Amino acid sequence: MAAAASEPGETSGEIRVASPAGRWVVLTTVLGSGMAMLDSTVINVALPRIGADLGTDLAALQWTVNAYMLTLAGLILLGGALGDRYGRRRVFVVGVVWFAVASLLCGIAPNAGVLIAARALQGVGGALLTPGSLALIQASFHPDDRARAVGLWSGFGGVGAAVGPFVGGWLVDGPGWRWVFLLNLPLAAICVPVALRHVPESRDPASHGRFDVLGAVLGALALAGVTYALIEAPERGASPLVIGSAVGGVLLGAAFVRVERKRADPMLPPSIFRSRLFTSVNLVTFCVYAALGGFFFLSAIQLQVVAGYSALGAGTALLPTTVLMLLFSASAGELGRRIGPRIPLTVGPLLAAAGMLLMLRVGPGSASFGSYVGEVLPAVLVLGTGLVVVVAPLTATVLAAVDTGRAGLASGINNAAARAAGLIAVAALPLLAGMGPEAYRDAGEFAATFRRAMPMCAGLLVAGAVIAWWTVRAPAAAAVRGERPECAVHCGVAAPPLEPEQPSPRRPGRGPAGT
Repeated sequence: MAAAASEPGETSGEIRVASPAGRWVVLTTVLGSGMAMLDSTVINVALPRIGADLGTDLAALQWTVNAYMLTLAGLILLGGALGDRYGRRRVFVVGVVWFAVASLLCGIAPNAGVLIAARALQGVGGALLTPGSLALIQASFHPDDRARAVGLWSGFGGVGAAVGPFVGGWLVDGPGWRWVFLLNLPLAAICVPVALRHVPESRDPASHGRFDVLGAVLGALALAGVTYALIEAPERGASPLVIGSAVGGVLLGAAFVRVERKRADPMLPPSIFRSRLFTSVNLVTFCVYAALGGFFFLSAIQLQVVAGYSALGAGTALLPTTVLMLLFSASAGELGRRIGPRIPLTVGPLLAAAGMLLMLRVGPGSASFGSYVGEVLPAVLVLGTGLVVVVAPLTATVLAAVDTGRAGLASGINNAAARAAGLIAVAALPLLAGMGPEAYRDAGEFAATFRRAMPMCAGLLVAGAVIAWWTVRAPAAAAVRGERPECAVHCGVAAPPLEPEQPSPRRPGRGPAGT
């Protein structure tokens, strides 16, 4: 593909943020990544309406969430490498078009099977455009302006993520749940022409074109096998299919580890886990985002089915959590750099756990304003405060735990781990809480199982706090080394923000940002 036309004198690596070309690049990357971010957050408030309209059981609703997360988590590390080799703009545009076509299929899906398949295709598009958008920012802007451009990208993305549940609820109550997906079509129609006209093409000249496709496929299939077993177990029990899927998933996971150890250019280099701090923080990440994935999946249904909220009301009720993160995540990052990561990574999960336990007070009749102020709002404020405390220091510690040149790779692994954690939680929690296939249709049954599920989510957060307290003993490593996450403003309720890789004189590193 030929290089894009851009403003006079504006080429890859030379664009300034204040220039017209700079504004176009920021616009198209925010629109592209925003589509993927919105669809990972707005879907929860639409689930009860999707179930009622398509006549599905709880398992189909779980797959509606997880099909997207499965392909996104499994392929996101591969997406940046493809952009390095074949052109970052090209892969980004392909991802946007792919995502838009899959969104159209979601919007016109006649049944749950088609919707689930289309959601899986959406995840593939998301794996291409999400790292690709950050890679374009890094590759397009002048070095003096890159940090500012990344900050704008993450800030606008954070705003989009924050208002996602509100927009989703408004669409579900208004034109219908299908517009949650169809909204992506006009966004893509703006994004693609702007990218082709104003964003210069760039590649990594050192990219050799060898991709760990086998590793990506094995990882995704391993997650799929375990997820299938967890989702289908409540209805099918210990059937041969369920047991076979579980065993197959574990064996495929072992094969994935073996392949990654033997490959010269693995998608997930085992050597990066030699850092004890990096391994520990990823365990904390897994606990935190597993709890969040389960919480937002179940709470959106609890508020509508049990408490009597509309879809818009449920989305608005959960909004304070992401607003707090949007407003205070940068300040929390600065605090973590001053006092070190151990205290924030311990206190934050404990606060979030307290917020989830406060949600146990939400039940029938909680939809009134007085009940919201007295029952729902305290829970989401405490939860949001906990997330503010933990997420920014979590990202900083991940970056500080590895060589500077591997920062992009470390961030991609951390992001994928969080998405895999949410995927497994959405699959496992209904099974562990004893939710039947039709539980979401019965307010009494769902309320009872919700009361069993929330302590489990809180327990995951407590486990994360314990791991952080006992294993994260390093001082403020990021401050000592002078490193700062560039995505300082975010609302990472689905996963921590992707960070661009940092240039290193010792080793180039290859991360999802693809710089």
